[in-house]
Parts: sequence; C-alpha cells; structure tokens
Amino acid sequence: MRTHVKLLKRVRLRSPVLIEGLPGLALVGRLSVSYLVEALGAEKFAELYSPHFPYYVIVDGDGHIRLPKGEFYYWRSDGRAPDLILMVGDSQAQTSEGQYEVATCVLEFAKKHGAKTVITVGGYRTEGGGHRVMCASTSKELLNMAVSAGATVSPLGSPIVGIAGLLLGLASFTGMDAICLLGETRGHIPDPGAAKNVLRVLTSMLGLEVDLSGLDKSIEEAREIEEALSGIELEEVLEWRPERGRGPEYIF
Repeated sequence: MRTHVKLLKRVRLRSPVLIEGLPGLALVGRLSVSYLVEALGAEKFAELYSPHFPYYVIVDGDGHIRLPKGEFYYWRSDGRAPDLILMVGDSQAQTSEGQYEVATCVLEFAKKHGAKTVITVGGYRTEGGGHRVMCASTSKELLNMAVSAGATVSPLGSPIVGIAGLLLGLASFTGMDAICLLGETRGHIPDPGAAKNVLRVLTSMLGLEVDLSGLDKSIEEAREIEEALSGIELEEVLEWRPERGRGPEYIF
C-alpha cells in the first residue's frame, strides 16, 4: 500500500484555499478545522490513506471497522470569500519519511484542484497558556493579512513540527503560498479555546462569516478539567509506593 487519495466525488472549485487541521498539540488544528466543516456544511469528496498512519483499525458503534484516514471536504463560496478545501483526519504520519510523503500527497491533490494558498493550523505550547495566535508564512502578503487579523509573528527560530510545518516548507516547490496559524495552549488537554482564537484570525483573513459561539460549552468544560488537573501534584503520583496501600488515580 502507498499513500494515496481516494476520490469520492468530482468537484470544480475556483482557486480554493487548502486548510489543514490534522491532530497535533492539544488538537487545536483538528478542533478548528472540524468546527469549520460543520459550521459551513462542507461536503466530503476525498479520503487519504497511508501506510505511515498508525497500525490499527477504528471500530464504530455498529462494530464496523475502518483504517485511519485523512478526509477532504469542499465548500463553495458565494463570492465574498474563497472556495475552501478542508482537511481533517485521525492522525499524522508516524515517521519522518511518512510525514514528507503524506504532506507531498496533500499538496499534489490540492494543486490538482486549483489551490494556490495553503493554511495550516495547530497549537503553540506556552507554560502559562495565552490567547495569542502565532503565525509564520512563505508569503509577506499572507503574513501581513494574518497580523492585520490579530495574529503575532512567530519568534525567530521557532520550529513548526509535523505536517503543519512541512506543508509550508514544501509548498514553495509547488508554486503555492502558505501560512501557519498556531494558537497558544498549555497543551495538556484538547484546547477548544485555542481553536476559537485561531478561528477568529482565520475567518477574518478569509472574510468568512462563522458563528464561533458553538465552541463556548467545550471551552468551559476544558477549563473545568484544567482546574481539576491543577490540583493533582505530579510528585505525589511519582512517589507513590504499593506499601502505602493506595494507588494514584488516572485521568484519561
């Protein structure tokens, strides 16, 4: 098996923007793009499979199984914003070689559908959390658009790990411009708050009208979990001994 895209539906799009949101730090990318898919009513038109994804199958509620995959959705604009190709999925590639192969496949697929701009989304780890959205780009114009929409230019030397970074680096070989938007997060748990911050910048850049209040309940739930976890001392867990007659409690 090789990394490949299975086309489910042929669509024609007008210079669409590719927006990638595979799982990564605090699931910021996946939460952001998945929310866009639902809010815009985007339709799935392709799936990406790769031997570099994790070696397991996923079981649904009816007992059926499927391989891990990436999914491409499309959304046609009424003209006020660009058409979109939205990519979400179960996992990133698990090896360096796989990361390059999957990223290359994604870019080739997007270019075949007329994409000239790539936006990747992810998390930016900060110990204290925060509300900033960091950005880095291959294009000065895109960078200025992001800053005008409220983003902050990423510090010198900050690496962008995984497909969110590789798509930027490889886009220049395809003639496409690319930008990464990274929401500040502590990174301990899925962070819908960081996803909302990213979406504020993203929707402003693209002229999209999307109600982001649907994330508020998830943000409150995440805040409660963070508060609960802050009361757990890691040292107490590490120093536990069986002879004390009490074990640590695990939260997943």
